[in-house]
Amino acid sequence: MAQLWGGRFTKETDKLVYNFNASISFDRKLFAQDIEGSIAHVVMLAKQGILTKDEKDTILRGLTAIRKDVDEGRLQITEEYEDIHSFVEANLIERIGDVGKKLHTGRSRNDQVALDMRLYIRLEVLCVDELVKELLGTLLRIMEENTDTYMPGFTHLQKAQPVTLAHHIGAYFEMFKRDRSRLKDIYHRMNYCPLGAGALAGTTYPLDRNYTASLLGFEGPSLNSMDAVSDRDYVIELLSALSTIMMHLSRFCEEIIIWNSDEYRFVEIDDAYSTGSSIMPQKKNPDIAELIRGKTGRVYGALVSILTTMKGIPLAYNKDMQEDKELTFDAVDTVKGCLALFEGMIRTMKFRKEVMERSAMKGFTNATDAADYLVGRGVPFRDAHGIIGKLVLYCIDKQCSIEDLSIEELKEISPVFEEDIYDAISLKACVEKRLTTGAPGPEAMQEIIAIEKDYLAKDWQIERSI
Repeated sequence: MAQLWGGRFTKETDKLVYNFNASISFDRKLFAQDIEGSIAHVVMLAKQGILTKDEKDTILRGLTAIRKDVDEGRLQITEEYEDIHSFVEANLIERIGDVGKKLHTGRSRNDQVALDMRLYIRLEVLCVDELVKELLGTLLRIMEENTDTYMPGFTHLQKAQPVTLAHHIGAYFEMFKRDRSRLKDIYHRMNYCPLGAGALAGTTYPLDRNYTASLLGFEGPSLNSMDAVSDRDYVIELLSALSTIMMHLSRFCEEIIIWNSDEYRFVEIDDAYSTGSSIMPQKKNPDIAELIRGKTGRVYGALVSILTTMKGIPLAYNKDMQEDKELTFDAVDTVKGCLALFEGMIRTMKFRKEVMERSAMKGFTNATDAADYLVGRGVPFRDAHGIIGKLVLYCIDKQCSIEDLSIEELKEISPVFEEDIYDAISLKACVEKRLTTGAPGPEAMQEIIAIEKDYLAKDWQIERSI
């Protein structure tokens, strides 16, 4: 059992205790970050005169060789080590001798793992952001191509008013824009370096924490050493943002599942993103959409778990915090996989425009416009609402739509109706009259599409040299 401590102990750690305590099975994922942080730490130690130039060069050669050997498969990260830190340090000492023991000067595993997690999460925030941005590009393309694709808008899963597919997709565009904004906030808020905080009270060595932070691309060092090693707010914020992304994906998937049903037939999911049945040969199932919907609970679980873990922890570091890693690694991988699959599914999905339009013409989606027609001719809105309610009831009894009625039938319900009512409540008119910002009318949609294009072109920039 390779571990970084033991002088205080006279007995060997029980094997079950060791295995329960060890984290190498999952924190091996932090290998690249552990090497990156160690290199910066060594460079800073040499700058401060804590290490000689020869010691620095020897340690850096050793760390670089370990990284290369692991990357190229010549060195395996095995479970004989307690954690990723002991793996790196033990292999370094084995390769370069006692000088490797100086690597840990002025730091603790507490600030080391806090650094590794920040480096990991910072990188994953950028990766998730790129996937969300790619999805936004696909959504924008669908919007541009469907400003005149009519479909029913729904409330309570009942047809409400006619909109366009561009308008409907645009609602999800706004959701994912907000997701990117949250990721940006997380990146900047957590981008402070904990290395040099030590176990909890800093160190007596003359470290230059500002220099270490600059080497690693941080905005500066953390300002309280106890907070630096015990803070997991950035993990919680990331899992919260990932949960919100999954909630948006799940809502969208729910609609796609409904739209894909025989009762709707609004979309056809590409064969590459569908599966069949082992017994029913006619089936083409929206399994990817269903799995994304299902995996949302998995990401929610990670958020609730880390919140529960952190709620009772006193300052400073406690071993409970080791629980943050598996949860976060799984949630990040889940969200990245779901985003990539969802983008592919919606990019290849066919929209049945004629079915959508026929559906929009049923269900009295033009009832509000019929009421507005009466208001435009002096009828108070509340009275107009009652008149159209009676009109709808009459149509339900006759099993027809409002536009199917003759002008004589309409006048029997209200003499205010004239021949121009048919133009006023046509599907085209119902959509095109809605021109306020954010509405589905073509002029309003073109204005929004231009704004979204500009948004994607400008983007938020992060220093990628880290």
